[in-house]
Amino acid sequence: AYTRDGSLKLTGDGLIVTSDGFPLVPEITIPSDARSISINAQGEVYAYFVNQVEPEQIGAFTLANFTNAKGLEAIGSNLFQETEASGPALVSAPGEDGLGTLRQGYLEGSSVDAVREITELIEAQRGYELNSKVITATDQMLASMTQVR
Repeated sequence: AYTRDGSLKLTGDGLIVTSDGFPLVPEITIPSDARSISINAQGEVYAYFVNQVEPEQIGAFTLANFTNAKGLEAIGSNLFQETEASGPALVSAPGEDGLGTLRQGYLEGSSVDAVREITELIEAQRGYELNSKVITATDQMLASMTQVR
């Protein structure tokens, strides 16, 4: 299964898992004696240990791309499964084969600008109210014309 959920966490054993507890493939385990970790743009995971100047690479993330991402089948828990419509997964390291890069500490945000959307909603509501008033006024004018005759 595949996910877009970048909210990862550690198990008690140091295994990096999704927010729902599913391990990554390939699995990445943070050693218990690591004092910190870093993830570079190419998805390489480095651990920093006490009494070591240079970090040690302990794993690497991979990304998957599909020729038709809309063809993926949602199977729940923010997981997707490849289908015939999606085509096979094209798995590579971040930054290769046209794939994006990773940024540690960031989550993918929505492409929706909430302020703009609310503003447009208010404008649409005002337009609806004005049209409603025009229809009411027209109806009243027609009713009064009918009474005059």
